[in-house]
Amino acid sequence: MRTAFVALFLLLLTTLSPTPAGAADNGEWSVRPADSAITPRAAFELPAQPGTTLTDRAVVTNTTTAELTFRLYVADAHNTERDGGLAVRGIEETQREVGAWGKPELDTVTVPARSAVTVGVTLTVPRDASPGDHVGALVAVDTRVRPADGSHLGVQRGVGARIYLRVEGPRHPGLAVEDVRFTALSPQLPWTGTRESTVAYTLHNTGNVTLAPRVSLGVSGVVVGGPGERRLANVPAELLPGQKVRLTETWAGAPVAGWGRLTVTATADGVRGSGTVGFLEVPWLFAACLALLSATWLLLRRRRLAARAAPAHSALEPCPRQRTSGGDGPGITADGSRRVAGGRTVWRR
Repeated sequence: MRTAFVALFLLLLTTLSPTPAGAADNGEWSVRPADSAITPRAAFELPAQPGTTLTDRAVVTNTTTAELTFRLYVADAHNTERDGGLAVRGIEETQREVGAWGKPELDTVTVPARSAVTVGVTLTVPRDASPGDHVGALVAVDTRVRPADGSHLGVQRGVGARIYLRVEGPRHPGLAVEDVRFTALSPQLPWTGTRESTVAYTLHNTGNVTLAPRVSLGVSGVVVGGPGERRLANVPAELLPGQKVRLTETWAGAPVAGWGRLTVTATADGVRGSGTVGFLEVPWLFAACLALLSATWLLLRRRRLAARAAPAHSALEPCPRQRTSGGDGPGITADGSRRVAGGRTVWRR
C-alpha cells in the first residue's frame, strides 16, 4: 500500500487597510481601537515618552453567523518589497519595536456570531527607544486553516489594526531616491507601435518620520516625443522610517529618440530627494534607413554637379596662340590679327 505524504504549509495573510485612515476589516471580522469619548478611531495614534507604559482597548468584531476564535498578537509593520504597501511580521517572526513592546490582554479570544469582544492592549516603551515614528499593528488571526485552491497549501487569514506610536524627541525627516534605471522599449520605427519603456528606482526613507511621498519624473536634453515632466502613480501611501522600496513604473509616453538625463524627484514633509540616470534612445532601424537615404541623396547630388561642370569646362578652354616670329613672317600680331606668308594680314574672328 502506497502512503502519500502531503506537506501543509501555513501561510499567514494579514490585512491592513489600504489607506492610513481605514479600519481593518476583511468582510468577516474586524479589529479597531475602542472609540474614545470624543470621536471614533480607525487606528491607534499614541504619543509616548521613552520609559513609559501605555494602555488602550481594541474591539474584535465577528460579522459571520458562526463562532470564531482568534489568536491576538502585536506585530511590527513594514513596507513590502513588491509595491511598498504595508504588511506586518508573522506571529512566529522576531519582533523588534512595536511588536516587541506591545502585548494584548488575551492571547486567544473567541467571539460569538454577530458579536464583538473588547480586549486590552499594553505597550511598554523602553528607555532607550529612538525618537520618531514606530509603526505596528494589533493582529487577530483566524485559528482555522483553510485549503488554498488548486494546491496543498493551507492558509490562515489575519486582520490588523494599525498602531502609530510616536516617541517624543527630535524629528528628522529624510528622503532619498537611489539606483534609477531607465529601460527603453520603443518601436524600431517611431510612431508605428506602442511605447512601454520602464523607469525603476529605490525610494528610501532615511529619517525617523513616516512620510507620504510624491514622486515626479523629469527629462532634460535633446529628445523627440514624450512630456518634459510627469507624476508617477505607483508610490506607497506611507513610507515608514528606515524602509526601502524598489518601484517600477511603465512609461507609455517615453521619448522615441534623443539623449539626455532622466531625473526622479521625491518630496514629502518639506524634504526632497532625487536621482538621475543618463540615456541614449535611438531607433536603430529608423536611423539606418535615414543614413541610407542621406548617403543616396549625397551621391546623386555629387553626380549632378559633376555632369553640369563638364560642358562648362570645355567651353572655357583657351585657344592656343603662336608667338610672332618677327618681321613679316607668319604669326599673331598684337591686335589679334593673323599674319600669313607674303605679308598679307587676315583678321581673326
